[in-house]
Amino acid sequence: MKHHSDDLVMLFNDLFRSSHRTILVRGGEEPEYIPATAPGNPARIIFAHGYYASALHEISHWCIAGKYRRTLHDYGYWYCPDGRNAEQQKAFEQVEVRPQALEWLFSVAAGFRFHISLDNLTGSGCGDEAAFRRNVRIQAGTYLREGLPVRAASVHQALLTFYGRQGLFRDAWNQECLSSTEQ
Repeated sequence: MKHHSDDLVMLFNDLFRSSHRTILVRGGEEPEYIPATAPGNPARIIFAHGYYASALHEISHWCIAGKYRRTLHDYGYWYCPDGRNAEQQKAFEQVEVRPQALEWLFSVAAGFRFHISLDNLTGSGCGDEAAFRRNVRIQAGTYLREGLPVRAASVHQALLTFYGRQGLFRDAWNQECLSSTEQ
């Protein structure tokens, strides 16, 4: 199965361009969220390098951000780039559990391989990848039991429909959970 970021751009923009005045845009080096700057302009979710995984991840952040946060550049979140110390890494991981849980569910819905990201290749604060993966898996399970956030549910359903995976999702998710506990 082919996964093109242009497909995500089309799906996302069809879902949210009118209803939320937000578009997904292919970008360069760094992902970024830019709120609408004028009444006629849409907010822009910019994902890095045209990567499919980056688009899924940035969509996940947007699906979690509340109405106020969506008025702020990069949702008003603190971000410390690669090279974090242990304390900074711990803070990063706490913020990333929810979006990476959604990203994982979106990936399974699309039949795309999910990669957990500690995003700290050169830092001295290497995180506990197994614990982080477990926390992300637990959060994803909570979303499945209690319901995804409204916008995330729309994205999830659009991915299932576009990739024809409605009847495959539960088995694929169970397999993901099983293989993630073996890592």
